[in-house]
Amino acid sequence: MRQPGAFGRIEEMTTMAQYTGVAVSPGRVIGTIRTMAPPVAEPAADATLPEGADAQAESERIPAAAAAVQATLARLAERANGDGKKILEATAQMAADPSLTQTAQGLVLSGGKTPERAVWEAGDQVASMLENLGGYMAERATDVRDVRARIVAELRGEQAPGIPEVDEPFVLTAIDLAPADTATLDPARVLALVTSDGGPQSHTAILARQLGLPAIVAAKGIHEFSDGTEVFIDAGFGTITDEVTEEHQRLSEAWAELQRNPLTYEGGGGVLADGTRVQLLANIGGAKDAEKAAAAHADGVGLFRTEFLFLDRADEPGVEEQTAAYSETFAHFPGKKVVVRTIDAGADKPLPFLTDADEPNPALGVRAYRTSWEKRSVLTNQLDAIAAAARSTEAKPWVMAPMIATVDETEDFVGLCRERGLEPAGIMVETPSAAITADRHLAESDFASIGTNDLTQYTMAADRQLGSLAHLNSPWQPAVLALVKATCDGARAAGGDPEAFGESANKPVGVCGEAAGDPGLAVVLVGLGVNSLSMTPRSLPAVAKVLSTVTFEQAKDLAAKALEARTSEDAVSLVRANLPILGELGL
Repeated sequence: MRQPGAFGRIEEMTTMAQYTGVAVSPGRVIGTIRTMAPPVAEPAADATLPEGADAQAESERIPAAAAAVQATLARLAERANGDGKKILEATAQMAADPSLTQTAQGLVLSGGKTPERAVWEAGDQVASMLENLGGYMAERATDVRDVRARIVAELRGEQAPGIPEVDEPFVLTAIDLAPADTATLDPARVLALVTSDGGPQSHTAILARQLGLPAIVAAKGIHEFSDGTEVFIDAGFGTITDEVTEEHQRLSEAWAELQRNPLTYEGGGGVLADGTRVQLLANIGGAKDAEKAAAAHADGVGLFRTEFLFLDRADEPGVEEQTAAYSETFAHFPGKKVVVRTIDAGADKPLPFLTDADEPNPALGVRAYRTSWEKRSVLTNQLDAIAAAARSTEAKPWVMAPMIATVDETEDFVGLCRERGLEPAGIMVETPSAAITADRHLAESDFASIGTNDLTQYTMAADRQLGSLAHLNSPWQPAVLALVKATCDGARAAGGDPEAFGESANKPVGVCGEAAGDPGLAVVLVGLGVNSLSMTPRSLPAVAKVLSTVTFEQAKDLAAKALEARTSEDAVSLVRANLPILGELGL
């Protein structure tokens, strides 16, 4: 029997092999497995320069190889677009980072290491430093090791591993994908992606969702399938099997038909079968994202991440610069709701002028709203800029603070907003404490938005960047759903109407984490009392379609079933069994 909650092989009475992982981007396909080439082999630990070798000349091979890698990645970036382009550009910059090449050169000159071994050890040093920072910085360690491998391959005169060049479309399996490889994924060639490592918030998962590519991560044992094996991938449920049935054929054909004739969304919100309306909003990170969201007919913005203006700089941007950037974003949604999250610095997004990079546990440290305890002006300047941008545009900004834990924090933040005429003013519910005491928080504020990504990792005590804990970091966990319900119940109590929902809610609750873009989970969230769902624009049509097939009472019934489930896997199974539309659409 499989260990409860773990992922791996499900034993059958036949020779069929089936593996499970974490579903991160839905879809059902049949295809032939092609396995990513093994990573570049590590140079021998005792690899040193032969006697009489010119150490200076050998050390100079390192920056030359790094420059060649940078040029290759830059060429790939020129052919890419969107987030793929950004990732390739960032990886190209890392290849030119002197902290890696100079450290490696020092190991050649002072330690007599071969250039290949020196680059390997220098990469380990830089990657370990990033991993110790945790969160997003830890994720960048993957980029460093990717660049290291590419430089070593260049020094050896070898071709760096990449996505297989195959004539026919295929299912790609890999240990994990380096961001630079993920950025070159072509849905016309790759039918689906399955990795044995990685997590739901990895580069691989995020880009797969943006591309609409069926993907499963943390599928332990997947490499027991040999190259050329035909498999059925259910990336809505997270399973891979080599026994392809007629039912699997039907499901994959339904998915293929959906790709040929994709669902459309013309705005107006998610309308349930009984006419109940749910706002469908978009998550954005700036003006370009806002333009795409408006083109996708999002009803507004449910999460405007403002960090884009603060990252990769030594000093805080001025009020005028911020005002101009926010105004440009607001202009795409005249007269519509734009939920603005104030700066979420710290943890995975350290800023030199605001946070302490040496915190031993940054995910639980001084991050987000907490940075205002010591450096108040950064928050107040941002609120001044948001208020100025609101006055110069026709948008309706709703402002919220991330990482709120106590009612005193809520009262303080809302007071700052109201002093500047910024209303509604609300909070993000990302900590269990805020969810459990939501009635008291919402007695002081106007709305709440649940960040399911952080709420899940804090509830399950599981770093969401660790692939080994991916099965814990599912928003389907009954404990997480219970906290969503507690938040919604608290909001209704604070609003004075225990039956209020949708536009009648005095204290509305939204969800802006990845959970909102999962069509099946969206139904559950609505049933728990969530008034609005914010997601990547690509997810809007499928979520709207699935919501249209259920009444509010049916959504509440499914939510109750999910809450009562023993495990997250059971919750998924129960809901999918009662939503046949998911199978019909191949989701």
